[in-house]
Amino acid sequence: MAEKILIVDDDTNICELLRLYLEKEGYEISIANNGGDAVRMYKEIEPDLMLLDIMLPVLDGWQVCREIRKFSEKPIIMLTAKGETFDKVLGFELGADDYVTKPFDTKEIVARVKAVLRRSSGGAKQEMKEVSFDKLVINLTNYELIVDGNKVDTPPKELELIYHLASNPNRVYTRDQLLDEVWGFDYYGDSRTVDVHVKRLRAKLEGVSDKWELKTVWSVGYKFATNE
Repeated sequence: MAEKILIVDDDTNICELLRLYLEKEGYEISIANNGGDAVRMYKEIEPDLMLLDIMLPVLDGWQVCREIRKFSEKPIIMLTAKGETFDKVLGFELGADDYVTKPFDTKEIVARVKAVLRRSSGGAKQEMKEVSFDKLVINLTNYELIVDGNKVDTPPKELELIYHLASNPNRVYTRDQLLDEVWGFDYYGDSRTVDVHVKRLRAKLEGVSDKWELKTVWSVGYKFATNE
């Protein structure tokens, strides 16, 4: 069955251009031209990924992203003419998985869609990828984060980041290393992206156990510190 993508943009030319390229790759495409329709259609078609513009009528992209994250953790790639760091940080804070600034190369969009969908689906899933510590289980095969016995909804990129750190306990990673090893060569962004994802993870993990900690190493980066 073809993976479904919902494109949300009030520029019909952009929508049709993206539809043309993505349908050639075998994706099933739906389009919404305002934020209100985007939320309604998302609930109806349950897409595997959403391409979401920020400047929209009815509800803007921030509001749409916030509403979607109340009931779904499927990937969201933000599309916007704004390139300021504040907009990127806000998008990641709200739960976006990637961010593309207009004008963009359509081939880059296709590459990012493929990469994000591949990461969110967990690939071939031939072997169990799981690490566990006191009151914490990180399962990259099923993309599940279990905290103190409870499943915690976690966007794919956050889960990949904590899995990468926890798989190498007490090893210090720089932000650039994490961008390269977790986000991969197809990501074009700045190191503050890592800080945003760590902040969101800490909100879910802090205080759960005194046997491990998602720790900042000042002037260097981060590590998953453990005394187990």
